[in-house]
Amino acid sequence: MAIWMELLIFAVGAAIGSFLNVCIWRIPREESIISPSSHCPSCQQPIRFYDNIPFISFLILRGRCRQCGISISPRYPFVEGLTAGMALLLFWKFGLSLQLVASFIFAATLIVITFIDLDHQIIPDVITLPGIPLFLLAAIFVMRVSVRDALLGMAIGGGTLYLLAFLYEVIAKREGMGGGDIKLLAMLGGFLGWQSLWIILLVSSLTGALVGIMVMIIKGADLKYAIPFGPFLALGALVHLFFGGYLMSMLVPY
Repeated sequence: MAIWMELLIFAVGAAIGSFLNVCIWRIPREESIISPSSHCPSCQQPIRFYDNIPFISFLILRGRCRQCGISISPRYPFVEGLTAGMALLLFWKFGLSLQLVASFIFAATLIVITFIDLDHQIIPDVITLPGIPLFLLAAIFVMRVSVRDALLGMAIGGGTLYLLAFLYEVIAKREGMGGGDIKLLAMLGGFLGWQSLWIILLVSSLTGALVGIMVMIIKGADLKYAIPFGPFLALGALVHLFFGGYLMSMLVPY
């Protein structure tokens, strides 16, 4: 029974991952995520339901559109697999519960934000502005985060990045962090509580610096090369979601 439930969770996660691909493509282009139905971005032909099965259709079609033959990005099955894997990991952590639903929606939102930020270096307000109050309420009523911790997480999260961005702009005379990152951290802090901000900022800063250095070496870029910070904030939030208690006990031993 457990194996069948895990397979079902994985399959549902993959199907939702297919929908996340639609969101990643359409939201930054200000297109509806509901209508029209999935279609090839090249020939505009609707994708038949049997050509839209996660993983399987990509393999059968050998990564090409059935109508025009254009290559389909391997990112599509990657996002499906990432979402399915995330659903399974969260199922193992929370079991069949409202916490599973809330945390999966949270993780799925971070997946969409990550790939949009990587592609366009923006974090759309249409995601974060409604996300801040919705995930704040989910934290309080589903994830059992106290009202105080959730509100402080939202305020400190947004306020910390706003202050850092302001100081950087004053010192460097140029913008170093967009408003999207500020709203994103407010959303993360509101859902995970203010204590999570230690882990989120530590993980995002370390991984962002490491990747930034590698990119500058490979591309031969200077310190002014812009690297989206949203994916690293999302990574920090997921690290806290899964390992926050253990990491906090290491950082602040009792």
